[in-house]
Amino acid sequence: MKRRGDSSTSTIEIAVDHSGADTVVRLKGRVHVDSSPDVRDRLRAILSSDPLPHAVTVDLSDVTSIEASGIATLIEALKVARYREIRFHLQGHGSVFQLFESAGLLALFDKSSGGNGAS
Repeated sequence: MKRRGDSSTSTIEIAVDHSGADTVVRLKGRVHVDSSPDVRDRLRAILSSDPLPHAVTVDLSDVTSIEASGIATLIEALKVARYREIRFHLQGHGSVFQLFESAGLLALFDKSSGGNGAS
């Protein structure tokens, strides 16, 4: 399922793939103050779906930039996932993923078995 942000100023595309009890959320574009609510709403819906997913992976490979609001959105989703005992992963490559790595934010997430991300 692919969804473009509802806001006319949103510059994010959100694609969601379900594979058994696991969900992959692929973000494409810029995650900033105008698009973060779209990401937050989508992640909240996934993290409260019935049945709950076993794991959620957010793929940052096609994110071109991320602001503090986007980082806060992902950390908020991580907290919700932990509370609901859902594994929450980040994966990707490129400058946005490296930002999480160099800022020490990946330490908040468990290491993923794929070697390309964290959860």
